[in-house]
Amino acid sequence: MSHPIRVLSLYEGFFAGGARILHTDVIVGLHGREQQHSVLSLTSEARREGTVQRMQDDPRYQRLADAGVPIHSLAREAGATPPERHDFTDAELQFVAGLVADADVVVCLKEQPLGVLLALRDRGMMPDVPVIVCLHRSDPTHSGAALSWLVEASQTGLVTSTISCAESTRDAYLAAGVEPAEQRVVANGIDTQRFTPGSSRQLRRTRRALGIHKSAPVVVFAARFDAMKDPGLFLRAVAEHSARRDDTHYVMCGAGMTWENDAFRYLVEASGITDPSRLHPLGIRNDMPRIYQVADIVALTSAFGEASPLCLLEGAACGATPVTTDVGDAARATDGIGLVTAHDAAQIAAAWDLALSQRPMMRRASLSARPHFGRERMVAQYRSAIASARATATITAPS
Repeated sequence: MSHPIRVLSLYEGFFAGGARILHTDVIVGLHGREQQHSVLSLTSEARREGTVQRMQDDPRYQRLADAGVPIHSLAREAGATPPERHDFTDAELQFVAGLVADADVVVCLKEQPLGVLLALRDRGMMPDVPVIVCLHRSDPTHSGAALSWLVEASQTGLVTSTISCAESTRDAYLAAGVEPAEQRVVANGIDTQRFTPGSSRQLRRTRRALGIHKSAPVVVFAARFDAMKDPGLFLRAVAEHSARRDDTHYVMCGAGMTWENDAFRYLVEASGITDPSRLHPLGIRNDMPRIYQVADIVALTSAFGEASPLCLLEGAACGATPVTTDVGDAARATDGIGLVTAHDAAQIAAAWDLALSQRPMMRRASLSARPHFGRERMVAQYRSAIASARATATITAPS
């Protein structure tokens, strides 16, 4: 009997973000008898979105550790840009080369960690192992230098295949010159056993903890404080909406979404919100099902880059109505259960009004779609892609 496929996943780091949530779900779902997974994180701490995020504190790290997945780190600090290929020391490259050599397949979470593999190849240290890159953006031009690394790696054969989370992602990277031998699209899925509607008791407890009346409408915005997510647009929509509805509360979750963040406070002041008492910036939360369960609307106001946003699926699985700007595959993901708006505060606020006026019907639509959100199909397709990469490498290896 052949040994399990040994898979090494490369993370830029462990910090808040939907792609890391999804990739961690995949690893935990695959780690077992057929495939043995391990992880290399280039960093052990991140300074992003006005926060300091330590690897050991991250729920994704803890989940992998609990599942028995070995986790290695170069103990660097993640900043605004990923490390360049010339940044790595000889000792770091020797360590990485050993991990790669012990793997049958390398899976790279997004293009940002590719610098280390290019550095290995530049110095003649890159083992002959197939490399899959998992892509999670619909606008790769905002990836900085990492896009050029991916183009080079795909056109020279270092990257053998890509897995895109949305058709818009695959098409955008193709247009940017990313041309690996194999390309797959695997739509995102979520843990529908975790993201479920709440009981009446759970809803009362969460609303009480947040200081929100039991019958007040709630709009939830779950995103990191980043230009891609356009929190300023969300806050301007809050200003429009709250001016005519004095009962609605607006909950903001994600890295940097706190009063302690000077840039966040500036956006609130500039938005025109006259009563910030109904604005609840909660920062990073590890109990997002509880937050979504009290939501009437899960909002997304992203300007670019989104592919298949997890927050829309997670919110809908808990009964919320998705209202999103038209980015990536968001419109396709929310077809029949949500609303798509222009990138305009007044139109977003009007869509919130419409969703609230049709709330019972739209809640039923979200909940009826739950069977389509599950991650089982996604995990199975990743299993097939990894097995295919390994089989192809075995067939083409020199005898």
